[in-house]
Amino acid sequence: MTAIQEPVPTAAAPDQPYEYARTELVEPDWRRFPGWQDVTDAEWRDAQWQRVHCVRNVRQLRALMGDLLEERFYEDLVADQRDMATMSMLVPPQMLNTMAPTAGTDPAKVTEAFYADPIRRYMMPVRSDRDPVSPSHPHSERDSLHEAEMWVVEGLTHRYPTKVLAELISTCPQYCGHCTRMDLVGNSTEQVQKHKLELKPVDRQDAMIDYLKRTPGVRDVVVSGGDVANVPWPQLESFLMRLMDIETVRDIRLATKALAALPQHWLQPKVTEGLQRVALTAQRRGVNLAIHTHVNHAQSVTPLVAEAARTALEVGVRDVRNQGVLMRGVNATPAALLDLCFALQGEANILPYYFYMCDMIPNAEHWRVSVHEAQQLQHAIMGYLPGYATPRIVCDVPYVGKRWVHQLADYDRERGISYWTKNYRTGIELDDPEALQRQYPYYDPISTLPEAGKRWWAEQSG
Repeated sequence: MTAIQEPVPTAAAPDQPYEYARTELVEPDWRRFPGWQDVTDAEWRDAQWQRVHCVRNVRQLRALMGDLLEERFYEDLVADQRDMATMSMLVPPQMLNTMAPTAGTDPAKVTEAFYADPIRRYMMPVRSDRDPVSPSHPHSERDSLHEAEMWVVEGLTHRYPTKVLAELISTCPQYCGHCTRMDLVGNSTEQVQKHKLELKPVDRQDAMIDYLKRTPGVRDVVVSGGDVANVPWPQLESFLMRLMDIETVRDIRLATKALAALPQHWLQPKVTEGLQRVALTAQRRGVNLAIHTHVNHAQSVTPLVAEAARTALEVGVRDVRNQGVLMRGVNATPAALLDLCFALQGEANILPYYFYMCDMIPNAEHWRVSVHEAQQLQHAIMGYLPGYATPRIVCDVPYVGKRWVHQLADYDRERGISYWTKNYRTGIELDDPEALQRQYPYYDPISTLPEAGKRWWAEQSG
């Protein structure tokens, strides 16, 4: 008889770097805010009520919060709007309700919770958030991706060989502080006099359709803005139907942060019925129709957001995907990214797709992370999610386009300069023989550099 060996005692297994635990979605109680104490469920679900009651200024925020926020927060907010803000304030109730959802009613605790809140950090930035030494990188630009340089007609950016970006409108239901199109989108601020679209919407759309008919190499159209949720539905539906009449167009993506920030819009019968007509037409014509939204933190994923995504899928949209932005203080940790991805994929039927590194716009250095930090984050989130739902972290390199963060050609870590190459010409480089051999620079935030690198940049500016 074989003797049974006693188990050998072993040390306790170390914890995993990230422990998954399913978390059901919750809609925070908006009645905790004094200004919304009497708001009914029906009002909350009403898209028009949400739009009318957006917070647009400090006066409206005071009226909403009552005595919940200390004066120092308002002073900080006013200072940022005066000195730093590249986007005007516009926060829908749905989104504001996800800020500091469990802070209670003690003004000191609520104030601290608001300061620390990840959604507040990018939707309602305050002066003390900004980098005190280098709020803007020396190479920051208003149109950091040079999209307007690549317009083939007003609002139509032809950057990639087979893909275009169609900016139908220059407004959104909400304004994010880090907006990459801060030179065009939204109202002017104390710091930024915005550019304006000049053509009438119908003329701009006619010009876009005409270009796409004449350019059969384009098969993929991202319909954006601004946010398509601000395009009157009949106008948007007409444009989408016209796109699908072009035989060479095979992919259409609707870009809308409002799926998360104003899901009530995408739950309106007139919108869902129209979306179904578009989706059924897309299916008949073999066109892939998707919605791309923009969620940056798990707190934003609520039952209403999940309902809006599920409804889009039920009426025939092929995919609902998320393109977030990687931001320090918001989601730039493995746990924050994985929590968000599991909330999206596991609870809301939204596929985690991309996390973009925050673009090099003015006054954004406090949000941006370095390329090597982004590489570490990509490594840290691998293996937890299904492969198809594991997002790629990408760097949108000026004059190059989206590149996975490990695709760089060279990297000077001390000075924070990475170098990238590309395999196609943009529309402004068709006659440039060096475009495919050139290395294009991208710059880390100076605050992330070693002391020698910080000194080098100080000498450049001196």
